[in-house]
Amino acid sequence: MKGSDGTDLQEIDEFDGGVGWLAYPAESMRRASHALSVDGEIWVLDPVDAPGVDELLADLEGDVAGTVVCLDRHGRDAAAVARRHDVPVHVPDWMTGVASELDAPVERFGSELGGLTAIRVRDSSIPPWQEVALADEDRGTLYVPEALGTGSYFLANDERLGVHPMLRLIPPRRALGGRSPERVLVGHGAGVHERASEALETALRRSRGNAPRLYLGTIASLIR
Repeated sequence: MKGSDGTDLQEIDEFDGGVGWLAYPAESMRRASHALSVDGEIWVLDPVDAPGVDELLADLEGDVAGTVVCLDRHGRDAAAVARRHDVPVHVPDWMTGVASELDAPVERFGSELGGLTAIRVRDSSIPPWQEVALADEDRGTLYVPEALGTGSYFLANDERLGVHPMLRLIPPRRALGGRSPERVLVGHGAGVHERASEALETALRRSRGNAPRLYLGTIASLIR
């Protein structure tokens, strides 16, 4: 499901103050990486490294302030990109485990990170899952690394944005409900830029009802 043999970087989610990319566009996991420029600082979110990444970052306003790990199992290439730009990797102050696996200086953050609001999406042991979303309130950008996605295995019926299969029965409504972003960026797949708040509300509201259809589709794809 993860690409490993050569990259062919595909730019996605380009907008004023941000950009995303797929390092391996053909992989089924559709791992997406993003960079946001906020108040003259560039934050690189859950990056998968590839030739051409630094050129994308150079097109944004400001200097790279750090990379960010937003999911306890999303170390990805955050350390490698941080070392190349001589910046630390930023990890939520409540997230355990992942920091010790990063081969780069680590700094912790709380409810804010350089103008971004940190939203604790999930912090559980069953299933083991620690995830933080980041919101640029001024520009209407919401980044959710794992609980939401647009990869095919996230979507059921006519959804444009879907809840992760493992969270379908326990969607993060308390953390993400009631928000009205102009765009939703995700860690798997291209983001949603049109009627994003509607897509978010629909994804959370229909998560449980659409779960059987999603699970049946997943099983069917595995036995084909």
